[in-house]
Amino acid sequence: MSTRSASFDDDNRTLQLEPQQAERPLPTSDEKADPYLVSFDPDDPANPQNWSNLKKWFLTMTGGILVLNATFASSAPAGIVEQILVEFNMSTEVATLMISLFVAGYCVGPLLWGPMSEEFGRRPVFIVSFLVYTGFQVGMALSKNTASLLVFRFLGGVFAACPLTNSGALISDIWDAKTRGKAMAIFTVAPFAGPALGPTVAGYISVAGVSWRWLFWVLTMFAGACWIVIVVGVPETYKPILLIQKAKKMRKETGDNNYYAPMERETKTLTQQIENVLARPFKILVQEPMLIASTAYMSFVYGCLYLLFEAYPIVFSQGHGFNAGASGLMFLPILLGGVTAVTLYLLIWNPLYEKEAARVAPAPVAPEFRLHMTMYAAPVYAASFFWFGWTSSPSISFWAPMMAGYVMGFGISWIFLGFLNYIIDTYLMIAASALAANTIIRSVCGAAFPLFATQMYDALGAPWASSLLGFLAILMIPIPFVFIKWGYILREKSKYAPTKVLLPAPTKESDSSSV
Repeated sequence: MSTRSASFDDDNRTLQLEPQQAERPLPTSDEKADPYLVSFDPDDPANPQNWSNLKKWFLTMTGGILVLNATFASSAPAGIVEQILVEFNMSTEVATLMISLFVAGYCVGPLLWGPMSEEFGRRPVFIVSFLVYTGFQVGMALSKNTASLLVFRFLGGVFAACPLTNSGALISDIWDAKTRGKAMAIFTVAPFAGPALGPTVAGYISVAGVSWRWLFWVLTMFAGACWIVIVVGVPETYKPILLIQKAKKMRKETGDNNYYAPMERETKTLTQQIENVLARPFKILVQEPMLIASTAYMSFVYGCLYLLFEAYPIVFSQGHGFNAGASGLMFLPILLGGVTAVTLYLLIWNPLYEKEAARVAPAPVAPEFRLHMTMYAAPVYAASFFWFGWTSSPSISFWAPMMAGYVMGFGISWIFLGFLNYIIDTYLMIAASALAANTIIRSVCGAAFPLFATQMYDALGAPWASSLLGFLAILMIPIPFVFIKWGYILREKSKYAPTKVLLPAPTKESDSSSV
């Protein structure tokens, strides 16, 4: 038997799940042995995946707006920093903490909201977390000193992290694997649209001459409106919780207390719960080279995104003399680049994936297939830093560095789409823990990078500071190529990846095929 890497033209290569590790659907009424074990019937209207497409797309868009809300709030203070510096007489480094501490809250939030949603359901966690998050926006608007600003920003970030973890879970609840790709592609725009829009809105609030506090009143109204939408329009979607509700209803209707849902019979000790919440993501991370490399790349990209909130004002406000509003507009090409990337994903890569899925059926598609788009995105992303840095001089039209943001946004979106889907496809049933570790580490980078951005750009100048980031991005380029070439070997040696390469079944044309 010979081994080969995953590629478009590899017609003999297939993947197969080990039976004991494959993702299993909840049993149907015909499949279950225990007559009192409650499950979904094939066409059960209570099953979220049987809901109408209109309802599922409404929930998908709602989940995206919740993420947009959180990420919009993360970057918005970049547009009103000057007012806050004057009123509270704080240093630039302390003012930068208003962005960094909010993103630092993303490190804590995933450890809370993901496990809690699997214990109590998606809906109550959304309702409670967004209500408290709205309250902290009120606290920001009424803050009287630096300490209250920083504390409220950090706590706001902790509660804003809920949609970052649970909106993706909601989408996986309502869409099956075949159709989830389109929903996730559209959903992926939100995490990058928010940071791009935040400085624009805040900048024009500053230019209008109103108090910086109005920014946080706007954020309060936005968060409050989202909370109302959650209360009115977002039902429970987590299947184990829905089965508990169905079991309770059956016990009440029949008077027979023997009916039960699978989750009602589960028992976990406090030690097991703490391990699942805190230890498991990091235990997986340190033992998985694939996850370490993917997380390192995505963390670098995420950190650089938030670094731009310090770099852009240096180039466009100090260099080109733009006011806060016009400087904020320079972030919009990042959003447009992301929208273009998602559009091309839907037109090119998603059809290719569906074609590959049909070709290898009933085996699953190799996870490395998801990374082909990143082979193009990685060098494009690295090049965007050199473009931005060496066109940042005031003697060059602002259109040149501004359009570098368009290319950057394009690269960011394809890199994230490729690697997020790769992690999910690789780790399947433990993907939540793998993504939790990924989210925490990249949030650390998102919080840390802005803290040294100003000093780096002041010391090196915009051309060389941006080039340094470009050189680091170049070092990351081989990662998807290595995974595509040798990723199947890493998966065979993995303790957690439930996929391995096997010989395909013999066909009429050939007695056997090598993989």
